[in-house]
Amino acid sequence: MDKHNLTVLNEFILTGITDRPELQAPLFALFLIIYMISMVGNLGIIILTKIDSTLQTPMYFFLRYMAVTDLGYSTTEGPKMLVYFFVDENTISYYFCATRLAFFVLFINSELFILSAMSYDHYVAICNLLLYTVIMSQRLCLVLVAILYIYCMFVSLLITIKIFNLSFCGYNVISHFYCDINPLLYLLCSSTREIQLVILILKKKNSHLSLY
Repeated sequence: MDKHNLTVLNEFILTGITDRPELQAPLFALFLIIYMISMVGNLGIIILTKIDSTLQTPMYFFLRYMAVTDLGYSTTEGPKMLVYFFVDENTISYYFCATRLAFFVLFINSELFILSAMSYDHYVAICNLLLYTVIMSQRLCLVLVAILYIYCMFVSLLITIKIFNLSFCGYNVISHFYCDINPLLYLLCSSTREIQLVILILKKKNSHLSLY
């Protein structure tokens, strides 16, 4: 593409969920209720599994971090999405868009790996019941959570840096209500072959992991 068509973007415009004014108030109320239920439920799980001595088992340990992950990506997108119902133009700065994308990818991938850790915990409980407490020690649980967060942080930074190091065209309208990977790829003027290959490899790897 011609270099004259490339430009430095300072912000993006999100199309949002709907452009019909009569639907904005009902949708705001609906999503606010969903977000509040999610907040209360996840915070309740985190607090209960932390303070209740009877819930200090690997199953509830992973459930606590599942709640942390769910709370993370809900908070990454939820509050800003609710604000968009009351503004005329849904704009987001270039760097804030990159930050939100990084956190969203981090938490979404973390959820998959925590589910895999929970599956392993159930497998050990069923197939190696006598050695369960030895295998699923607190140290192993902490190591599994640490590894998955480090790996997901690496994936998140890799994808975000790859996308935002490429050149965007002058068109800055994202056809979504948050900064997602595919809508951002459509705005790029540079070749997206490399980043698409990275995403494809990661998806294949995650799909293989989800089978266990």
